[in-house]
Amino acid sequence: MVFKNRYMVMEVFMNPNRDQVSGDSIIITQFNISNAIKDSILVNFGECGLASSLGSFQVKYVNPITNVCIIRASREEYEKVWASITMVRSIGNYPVLFNLLDLSGNLKATKTAALKCEEAKFQQYKLMVGDRLLAEDTHRMNNYIAKIEVLEH
Repeated sequence: MVFKNRYMVMEVFMNPNRDQVSGDSIIITQFNISNAIKDSILVNFGECGLASSLGSFQVKYVNPITNVCIIRASREEYEKVWASITMVRSIGNYPVLFNLLDLSGNLKATKTAALKCEEAKFQQYKLMVGDRLLAEDTHRMNNYIAKIEVLEH
């Protein structure tokens, strides 16, 4: 039996209501994004909604440089997960907003969309940072891109 999944490429806007202030941020991880979404599912859809969503729910990929993530949910439950994601307002008491960049039914199309988004976001990051871009940042970004390429179901 084949499980049908949906993959969402999401962008996390950190602190959308205030200007970026150095030292006033949180590093997003698979763990804290997953917990924030699970908490939102629980609050908005109850324990049964959470239990039905957890079957294939997984945060597959997170890049804290560009704030792009890939989230997997079952085909039957993805709308509930997506609705809960839009209702997440904070991660660790830090205000955030999620923006859906791509929704796909297969991982290959998701990888393509995620790589395209990552390249565009990293170009934007390089323009924002300017001369302060370190070789380490480029190396870390290349590692994140490699993680997308090896993603499996």
